[in-house]
Amino acid sequence: MADSVTDSPHFLCIHIPFSHICGTSDDCMNGKYDETLCCCALNMIFGYEPKISKALLDTLGSASAVFGLDKEGLDAVFGPYSRHAAKITERALDEAERELSRVSDMGCRFIGLTGEDYPVLLKECEDAPAGLYVKTGQDVRKVLSSGNMIAVVGTRDVSPYGREWAGSIVTAISSTDSPSPIVSGLAFGVDCAAHRQALDEDIVTVAVMATGIDSVYPWRHKALAEEIAAEGALVTDFPLGTSPVKVNFLRRNRIIAGMCKAVIVVESRRKGGGMVTAGLASSYGRDLYALPGRADDIRSAGCNWLIRSKMAEAIYSCEDLVSGLGMKGYAAKRKRSPEEAVRTSFAGRVDVDRIGMLSSIISLIRRHRGITVDELSSLSGLPWREVRENVAMLECDGLVTVDLLQRCSINSSFPGH
Repeated sequence: MADSVTDSPHFLCIHIPFSHICGTSDDCMNGKYDETLCCCALNMIFGYEPKISKALLDTLGSASAVFGLDKEGLDAVFGPYSRHAAKITERALDEAERELSRVSDMGCRFIGLTGEDYPVLLKECEDAPAGLYVKTGQDVRKVLSSGNMIAVVGTRDVSPYGREWAGSIVTAISSTDSPSPIVSGLAFGVDCAAHRQALDEDIVTVAVMATGIDSVYPWRHKALAEEIAAEGALVTDFPLGTSPVKVNFLRRNRIIAGMCKAVIVVESRRKGGGMVTAGLASSYGRDLYALPGRADDIRSAGCNWLIRSKMAEAIYSCEDLVSGLGMKGYAAKRKRSPEEAVRTSFAGRVDVDRIGMLSSIISLIRRHRGITVDELSSLSGLPWREVRENVAMLECDGLVTVDLLQRCSINSSFPGH
């Protein structure tokens, strides 16, 4: 006998007699089998086996119908020796009720797979979760029900090249007639760059989390998460109190891929998380794009492989990308040169000689993406301390970014750039 409903070929077409659905009369009428509550219970029971809850909902039509089955009905669905039937209990509903009460107290909500607010494309996936926890300051339906969401994902160890392109891609999407919401995973690197640029461009961004809705990982992104929740949405299928263990990130990736019409991989190692998302996107029939990189750059190995294997379209320009995505009205925003930005930002604050020095340094950074402070000192002929002081001034004004390895790059989101 099959142990899982999805292992049983007769499950998907089984007929459950009306007499075996014990919640079809008074129980359903008095609200005992509330649909959202039942979806939450199914999500808590089958969170790591979402195909089971999805098959149940597809077969029976609602979560309340699942909890309305009597013993004979459960045996007919799961098989008489299944370990799953015993999980469909009143106790599970009581636990879900407590969960929903806590979620509500936090100012969040839970949307069931059978609800109208559930992401339309994710609903089509065979492993879609039975529900999602959502934190947003906006209309949930406007944020999540769009079938035009686009994922921008990639490595945590993003290069200056990858960070710059992540920003440029989001800016290009924002420059169309109907900008698509940007979806990513709230991680360091590409994810963070995509979310940040979307917020700066005033377009909706959705962060899919690998924890419960009551926590943020990495904790350093707590402020970013609060901004996203206010202007877009935080989303997860994990119950409250879930920790960020490794397997959760893989489970999280299927939601990113499933809810979007297209996935853009900016940088990824050959076996990175971005590649997992790309593989899922391909299996769901989503459009897949990848940014090509240097042949010897390990951070671009995954993207280059996706392009070479013809799984993904290569991104050679933002204009071609938005055209391929079917987005209309793209108008490239004129960007001030970094040198122009320096003159505008520091005019009247420092003398002409200092502005010339700052312009010279930012020109070197523009020509040598990822250059270090030591290398800047060597190329400019200026003392290291003086170069570091000038780089700090440029960084404080938001014109350049300096990572933990002291690599400098132009900040793609500085005003006018």
